[in-house]
Amino acid sequence: MLGRLILLLLQIAVGWFGTTALMNYIKFGEFRLFIFAVVAAVVIFLIGIIAAVILKDVGSPSSATLSWALGFALIAAVLWTWGPQLPLLSEIPWGRIRAEYAVLAFAILGYHLKR
Repeated sequence: MLGRLILLLLQIAVGWFGTTALMNYIKFGEFRLFIFAVVAAVVIFLIGIIAAVILKDVGSPSSATLSWALGFALIAAVLWTWGPQLPLLSEIPWGRIRAEYAVLAFAILGYHLKR
């Protein structure tokens, strides 16, 4: 239980700083949020692999875990990109949460739902 909590905290902290550091080297204007989603999912997955080696209570993630993290991150990127334009979702205050935060949170959520 403690190992999973440490994994979650590591994924939040290292995931944010690692993803933003890697995004400094990638320059795509229009699709930046979608590339951020892919990079965030891979970084979250790699943190899970490293934590599985170091921590006792954490199992090693499978490729399905990477797929779930990637899928959830891309869903968040789609929602934050085109959500305000859809009539059904236009009432949601999308600007209150920064898009990168949402993408990272959804990647972590996808990772932990599959675990």
